[in-house]
Amino acid sequence: MLEAVALPLVKWALSEDVGSGDITTLNTLPAGIGARAVIVVKEPCVVAGLEVARLTFREVDSHLTFDPLTVDGDQVAAGVAIARVFGSAGSILTAERTALNFLQRLTGVATQTRRFVDAIHGIPATILDTRKTTPGLRYLEKYAVRMGGGENHRFALWDMYLVKDNHIRAAGGVTAAIERIQRTRQDVPLEVEVESLVQLREALRPEVDRILVDNRPVEEVRRAVEEVDQWYAAHPPESRRLRKGARRWPEVEVSGGLSLANIRTYAETGVDYLSVGALTHSAAGINLSLEIEDVG
Repeated sequence: MLEAVALPLVKWALSEDVGSGDITTLNTLPAGIGARAVIVVKEPCVVAGLEVARLTFREVDSHLTFDPLTVDGDQVAAGVAIARVFGSAGSILTAERTALNFLQRLTGVATQTRRFVDAIHGIPATILDTRKTTPGLRYLEKYAVRMGGGENHRFALWDMYLVKDNHIRAAGGVTAAIERIQRTRQDVPLEVEVESLVQLREALRPEVDRILVDNRPVEEVRRAVEEVDQWYAAHPPESRRLRKGARRWPEVEVSGGLSLANIRTYAETGVDYLSVGALTHSAAGINLSLEIEDVG
């Protein structure tokens, strides 16, 4: 699946970068010269994107050999070589920037995710991503989130109902929105965003699988969890609906303004999920480079 999604992106990225030809490499390197190169990270990170890098080198020259020295999800120190490439020196240099661009982006997302996962270590809650991704790179960025130890929220608009504030306003209220969905309900989860305890109480219905408490202070989130637990105790759902390992139903997610500075405090409220847009929209690329080790 990863190759099927990544390969068209690799081809597009190479067409953008190489265009009609790598004129510097074509005009400086002797024909037929071979090389061995190493890809080194310059800062501590969690590796992600090695397969995409391999596809990039393969797309430029199928005779290149890409030898990963780590695997996606590995946490490595600065100065560690994560892969080697063997073959035509010209082909290696032509593919270099595109391969590194994918690696630096995906490794950056995985590294950012691991920071958030580590920040709530020991608390039974899950770090989720959002749809705040780079256009065209959503599948790869969500893959990188998993490599960093997080989990994926919905992939797109079609695989989960998520009734947000604007849906509620346009539909005429929480109840109206839920009831319209129920008329043609597909077999996918239903989540409702709430911005007050009043909305929360309206959203506590057997049809709802998850409550999203958005942009609320810690104490209000804690109170929301307590209210959901009370409702759950009084309205036990059919066991077949429960997610394996669920502590309550509906489960509770929190979002809005979550950062490394406050993520643990929010996790300690007892929520099941913390969705963090910063995993993708604010992840810095990791500094890494390709170095020619040997020519001949």
